[in-house]
Amino acid sequence: MKKSFSLYLLLLISVNLYSQNNSIAGKILADNEVLPYANIYLKKTKIGTSSNENGYYSLKNIPNGNYTLVISSIGFKTKTVKIKFSNNKKLFRNFTLKESNILDEVVISGTLKPVTKTASPVPVEVYSKTFFKKNPAPSIFESLQNVNGIRPQLNCNVCNTGDIHINGLEGPYTFVLIDGMPLVSGLSTVYGLTGIPQALIERVEVVKGPASTLYGSEAVGGIINIITKKPSSSPALTTDSYISSWGEVNTDLGLKYKLSQKSQGLLGINYFNFQNRIDNNNDGFTDLTLQNRISVFNKINIERKSNKVFTIAGRYVYEDRWGGEMDWQRKYRGGNVKYGESIYTNRWETFGTYQLPTSENINFQFSANGHYQDSFYGTDAYDAEQFIGFGQLVYNKQLKEKHDILLGVAYRYTFYDDNTFATLQEDGVTNKTSITHLPGIFLQDEIHLNKQNKLLIGARWDYNSLHGSIFSPRLNYKWNSKDKSNIFRFSIGNGFRVANIFTEDHAALTGARKVEFEGELQPETSWNTNLNYVKKINTENAFITFDASAFYTYFNNRILPDYETDTNKIIYANLNGHSVSKGISLNTDITYTNGLAINLGATLMDVSITENEIKTKQLLTESFSGVWSISYRFKNNLILDYTGNVYGPMRLPLLGEKDTRAENSPWYSIQNIQLTKKFTNSWEMYGGVKNLLNFTPAANSINNSLNPFDVGIDTEKNPELAFDPSYVYASNQGIRAFIGLRYTLF
Repeated sequence: MKKSFSLYLLLLISVNLYSQNNSIAGKILADNEVLPYANIYLKKTKIGTSSNENGYYSLKNIPNGNYTLVISSIGFKTKTVKIKFSNNKKLFRNFTLKESNILDEVVISGTLKPVTKTASPVPVEVYSKTFFKKNPAPSIFESLQNVNGIRPQLNCNVCNTGDIHINGLEGPYTFVLIDGMPLVSGLSTVYGLTGIPQALIERVEVVKGPASTLYGSEAVGGIINIITKKPSSSPALTTDSYISSWGEVNTDLGLKYKLSQKSQGLLGINYFNFQNRIDNNNDGFTDLTLQNRISVFNKINIERKSNKVFTIAGRYVYEDRWGGEMDWQRKYRGGNVKYGESIYTNRWETFGTYQLPTSENINFQFSANGHYQDSFYGTDAYDAEQFIGFGQLVYNKQLKEKHDILLGVAYRYTFYDDNTFATLQEDGVTNKTSITHLPGIFLQDEIHLNKQNKLLIGARWDYNSLHGSIFSPRLNYKWNSKDKSNIFRFSIGNGFRVANIFTEDHAALTGARKVEFEGELQPETSWNTNLNYVKKINTENAFITFDASAFYTYFNNRILPDYETDTNKIIYANLNGHSVSKGISLNTDITYTNGLAINLGATLMDVSITENEIKTKQLLTESFSGVWSISYRFKNNLILDYTGNVYGPMRLPLLGEKDTRAENSPWYSIQNIQLTKKFTNSWEMYGGVKNLLNFTPAANSINNSLNPFDVGIDTEKNPELAFDPSYVYASNQGIRAFIGLRYTLF
């Protein structure tokens, strides 16, 4: 009897062990890319794991039964799947998570350290790589056209260079970073926004309003932080290439590789080419600048025994672009036979972060870039060389439970030389290279008053070797309801900027007008206040987010180009008065469970200049702008995207009262539609139409285009007859079709 019972017990244990040999394994994906560190578990059990750096997961020894498998990750919608296990079942299943606009994305731009978007006392807008795929573009400059409150502004009708406006403030007030490092500044404000391989962009963070307390000079209007992918979480290979009916060719390539067991790299290459001479408005000039550009980006992460961060990256950009008369040739470069604007650009960048091997959290961050430019604007040569080196130590310390301290010391070195009078000595003959030293120190205390209230106090002191001490304080307050469905933020802060006109304002380079400076330009300062309210509503069929802001910025010593005092000149001087930028903006995100997603945004603003008690509207600044993105995902992996923007009238620079061109731009809208078909997790095809309404500016935007060298014209007596390409607010590129193909190898 005892033997029989023992045999029965042994058999029962064997069967039970056999029944627990079920397993499931596979990869977690998001937007055709592997998703590392996602959570995978069986509901109401202790069986669970996380996907590794390659997105792979595995659950073993699962008893027989019916289960709910849950897959979740921050920033993505949680997925649940019903699964039955029995008889030693071994499953291999891949799961794809969809991005969610309502979860807490991790952001770094507002406080210089990783925090969830909801917890940040500074309002940060986050735009994922999926957002930019809805309207593919060859550069981040064009990609930002559908972000609320941001407008890519063309500054030249001929060479088509431009900058990015935030809430009506010109490009030099926008600080562009890559992975938190200040790379796109100075000369690259005009030329450095192209050639960033979009296949490597993970997300873009936008902060509107001064951020000089953390980022120093130039962060007056706001910051745009381009976050690139981590090598550990990137697919093995990504390619994205498209062509347009105008003849544009753009190709992005991303490749992950291993240098050793403890170091991984990510290589990105972007190539853009456009060589068609098109003149649809019949003004004798190219509607779109001809371009040939290649950019190479490389990022390396090195694993350390202490798990501390060590990453280093670099980028090289070469571009050859020209625009001008349709029959212009290279042999005419710099001459007065045919007018052309020809620009050769060589640019390199490097940046990185090294976490010191100490018990405290101390990071050393560094960046450097060199920019070399050989260009002609008609007969005017502009040769420039710029080098910027930057380094900072950042110490982060949690004191008790309420104080999160951030302390940093920074140093920035700027070398600039060109062939203009901006670098001449007083004798007007000897060249004087501009060298600026900018050491600084900043302190920030994020105070957790309680679970619903947070206060951030910060201050920065910089010493500019040319202008002396500059102090920048800021204060931020955040309140949220207990369920975090209501968030209120208030901020007030100071910004400053030391200007170099020739490196930041392309209008100063055009050969059409003479440039003059009135007195020595002093640093600009501004005070900004911002109110932000976020409301989240979750229903059975939709997730809704309302984000509303009111902003007010007051400038002293503002530097503005004066086109109107003398229409033959551009006069730069510190404003003898003040300037104000104020307005309100609203963003709405609605994500329906049936596959429909809607993003709407609108900004109403008033940007004015008051000098000698006379108030005028700022040139090239719209009073209203709106953006939208409407997407629908069909069940057969077909995605429809309809994106667009609309802008109100802008005051434009005229050549006096007799100028026949309109004083204000019209209302206009750029709209795009795209269809995307996903065939497998690797292959994806897309195509559509850009500028559906075929909007282009008036044909006479370039004044007197038939006589670009003003032959036989006294422009002093008759300024309205002068050649002038600075009257520009939108691209001359009309409607066009495009088709592209993406491939991803995991």
